[in-house]
Amino acid sequence: MSKTILLSAAILLVLAVAIGAFGAHALKPRLTEEMMQVYKTGVEYHFYHALGLLLIGILSTAWPSGWLNWSALLIGLGIILFSGSLYVMAITGIKWVGAITPLGGLSFISGWVLLFVAVWKH
Repeated sequence: MSKTILLSAAILLVLAVAIGAFGAHALKPRLTEEMMQVYKTGVEYHFYHALGLLLIGILSTAWPSGWLNWSALLIGLGIILFSGSLYVMAITGIKWVGAITPLGGLSFISGWVLLFVAVWKH
């Protein structure tokens, strides 16, 4: 499972760079300042949590654990829900998509709590 987590982290980090560059170069002239900030927030959280996923993958090679697996799953889901909803909202202007964002935040929080549990139980 650690290999899957590490590969997922690598792909998510590649996407964070690509999505960030796309926003800076292609979207900046097209988005309002407010929506550009929303987009940047999505990229920022995407990066932080993809790096966290990398950390979880590294830990899981030394300490295989169901807790770490669930932590990784929730962090990955959080990136999709939190950052993904912000990307969609910024690009399309559909504001109700922002209602999904807190679910991603809860997923992030849950993932970090499970990381804590995994370390505590080790």
